[in-house]
Amino acid sequence: MDTTKFVNRHVGIAEEEVASMLQTIGVQSLDELINRTIPPDIRLYNALNLPEPMEEREFAGHIAELASKNQVFTSYIGMGWYDTVCPAPILRNVLENPVWYTSYTPYQAEVSQGRLEALLNFQTVICELTGLPLTNCSLLDEATAAAEAATMLYGTRSRAQIKAEANTLFVDNHLFESSLAVIHTRMIPQGIKVVTGDYNTFRFTGDVFAAIIQYPNANGSIEDYTAFVKRANENGARVAVAADLMSLVMLTPPGEWGADVVFGSAQRFGIPMFYGGPSAGYMATKDDYKRAIPGRIIGISKDAHGRPAYRLALQTREQHIKREKATSNICTAQALLATMSGFYAVYHGADGLRNIAGRIHASAGFLAGELEKLGYKQLNTNFFDTLKIELPAGVSLDALREIALTCKVNLRYFEEGQIGISIDETTQLTDVGVLLYIFADAAGKEYMLEEAIPVKTYFDGKFIRTSDFLGQDVFKKYRTETELMRYITRLGRRDISLAQSMISLGSCTMKLNAASELFALSRPEFQNIHPYAPEDQTEGYNELIENLSAYLAEITGLKGVSLQPNSGASGEYAGLRVIRSYLESIGQGRRNIVLLPASAHGTNPASAVQCGFTTVTVKTDEKGNIDLQDFREKAEANKDKLAATMITYPSTHGIFEAAIKEMCSIVHACGGQVYMDGANMNAQVGLANPGIIGADVCHLNLHKTFASPHGGGGPGVGPICVAGHLTPFLPSHPVTGGSGRNTVSAAPYGSAGILPVTYAYIRLLGAEGLTRATKIAILNANYLAARLKDTYGIVYTGTTGCVGHELILECRTIKERSGIDEGDIAKRLMDFGYHAPTLSFPVHGTLMIEPTESESKAELDRFLEVLDCIWKEIKEVEEGKVSKEDNVLKNAPHPEYEITADEWAHEYSRSKAAFPLEWLHESKFWINVARVDNAFGDRNLIPSLCGCQV
Repeated sequence: MDTTKFVNRHVGIAEEEVASMLQTIGVQSLDELINRTIPPDIRLYNALNLPEPMEEREFAGHIAELASKNQVFTSYIGMGWYDTVCPAPILRNVLENPVWYTSYTPYQAEVSQGRLEALLNFQTVICELTGLPLTNCSLLDEATAAAEAATMLYGTRSRAQIKAEANTLFVDNHLFESSLAVIHTRMIPQGIKVVTGDYNTFRFTGDVFAAIIQYPNANGSIEDYTAFVKRANENGARVAVAADLMSLVMLTPPGEWGADVVFGSAQRFGIPMFYGGPSAGYMATKDDYKRAIPGRIIGISKDAHGRPAYRLALQTREQHIKREKATSNICTAQALLATMSGFYAVYHGADGLRNIAGRIHASAGFLAGELEKLGYKQLNTNFFDTLKIELPAGVSLDALREIALTCKVNLRYFEEGQIGISIDETTQLTDVGVLLYIFADAAGKEYMLEEAIPVKTYFDGKFIRTSDFLGQDVFKKYRTETELMRYITRLGRRDISLAQSMISLGSCTMKLNAASELFALSRPEFQNIHPYAPEDQTEGYNELIENLSAYLAEITGLKGVSLQPNSGASGEYAGLRVIRSYLESIGQGRRNIVLLPASAHGTNPASAVQCGFTTVTVKTDEKGNIDLQDFREKAEANKDKLAATMITYPSTHGIFEAAIKEMCSIVHACGGQVYMDGANMNAQVGLANPGIIGADVCHLNLHKTFASPHGGGGPGVGPICVAGHLTPFLPSHPVTGGSGRNTVSAAPYGSAGILPVTYAYIRLLGAEGLTRATKIAILNANYLAARLKDTYGIVYTGTTGCVGHELILECRTIKERSGIDEGDIAKRLMDFGYHAPTLSFPVHGTLMIEPTESESKAELDRFLEVLDCIWKEIKEVEEGKVSKEDNVLKNAPHPEYEITADEWAHEYSRSKAAFPLEWLHESKFWINVARVDNAFGDRNLIPSLCGCQV
């Protein structure tokens, strides 16, 4: 093996193992397998035009060179992003730890108890600081949280409001520009009228269903909204508040003065700015909205033996169940960042947070006073961290800006000529001294800071928080690094991640997140850049973004790229919004129908409805293909209103459909556009592409195909690639792009901090390596299918008998014969140390498996050995050799406390439960809860640590 080639470290199958796998499948060569799997009319026969692959050591030097082109200035710009201190034990033990960054969304609760607890800690922080009882475990960012809040409040209008067609949303003038832009993008297609104005003078009318305000506002002013909220309530309108989470340590929580919803960003809780993201958005609500709040909620339930256990609650609200009736299209959120912010609060506790917030406020207050002495006017009567400074006569704004840049300081510059200064956690006495030097020099004066900054309160006493928060034990116990390190490690041991074993989730592509790809995340030159920093300070990011966009365009065969969407669902929405804008530009805005296969991922119909479209479902045939006749008939029947079709390719059923180009032609002939969902792009790269297939838009999941980490449910990145005629309608940004057209994320480049991971993946593999990865992904899936077809059976194969990069195991007949269902098999896999495949999606009663290219043949064979063992256990039940009620499958998983208990109540042995295969004695993953009671958790929703746990 050539140890210098990264492809040999990323791809798990050795060259000498390929022949035996091909023999098992029944083909002579890898090329024959690919030719049988992918239709010839969509094949790429020329190599991708990408740079030659780099060795890992070579890339380390290259990314360091790019990083050096970013200049880290001290940023006081604010506007939603602030420098912060990520505690070293959190950086090292969470962000840089594969146990945390390679895990999946915690749908399988029994093997996710660690991150579920960490996320419940985060939810507790949000509930307690906002003063509201319900929250989710993160949203994408503050701006999308604003749009989600508005959508939720619109969807929960009173009957009278619905009857009266109340559709007006009031937004105060002093909301962050990025939030307002995303609100406009998201509200207009739903028929919601957005009205902006001054909350003090706004008059409520019967058509206003909700209002959004900011606390402190975008200028940094703390406003008294109590009278406004009262007026809103008297007129039947609900109020959502964008709140600075750190400020709520000191300020009265909005929940205590009547807010229905509080949302914002948790970035200030230990998350670097990352040039705009990722960081965790949050949303808290009154309990009334528990079945409408978007995103995922962690709840406390109990296991089969009555012990407390965590789980994802109220999953019936989500897109894979409700489809076009879902309350939101959000799927991936920001779990890894929420986990880090939760640990930040655990490490500091309430008193530590008070100290941090107090220092921030005291520094801002002291600075305000000293600037007044220098002749400047501070315009915010009440403030937490942000000052708005009016320059005296004779002081040049341009001169002051030059002095600031010379001191490597970024300030906020208002269009009207004022200057904004947002103090943060990193601001030290010397930093305050530098700021005062800048303003003194601009005024032609001298200044020498000679005194310490007194800790006191500078805002009106009526705003002071009087309620306690974070009194629970978890926020008191882990204040030393040793204790926090052990707590993080203890939680990590409860979860299955790629550090433990293969995660075979179909349609999720749980491939290797290589260490060399992730190093950039810890570099300060990538971490500590504000998204609104001047372009000459971000040359490294600019070059990386430009090159990555070009690579993705080449890989997809499309012309334009936007990296702004910060999740797959966000990418779906952005792509559809681009289509809508294009159709409107050519006078075809009446087109509102989107054709969707019945097998589509649940976010597809949810995204389409959120974008103002109406969905029409197309049947699939008995072989799993889209029914071409039904597709043609429905396209023709709706040709005057057909806007688009959304197609996943290869299909969600795991096969390359031969008629894909014909389907694209049908839609184009009817005047529509083709949206290709890129969830399964891992089976296309280098072998086919959306452009040659005929797509006009596709989104990519960088956290699937392009190796960025899943992080237990985020961060995701969902860039969109479009054909040339759609490029004028790609998302822009109101602050840096001069326009709020189709803005879908708070930051101009969404989760820019993750982009170096995908950039590294492409540069390390190159065209040949990327193509090799795709071929091996298809090889591995077909190898598993060949080994499993005679026992479980494969639900769908292509016309030549091959699967794509994933396969669906047939479990429905097993249930008919034995009473064992797909859920029992999923839980039993946990006893062997494996995460379950995708459960009952896209076909109910089945398991979908995607092995990816990163797994070794030894791991695939071990997984097959486990499935064979489970198959034999099923046969024992089926043949009556063991009880249908008391067997290892129905009682799985078996937690450590049950296996080691003095009493054993089952008819089978402990060894059969815990060590059914010999190698488990060497590497046993111990589960700490038995099967979780989902129904109990939904009936008794507990979304945060409560008083009984203090």
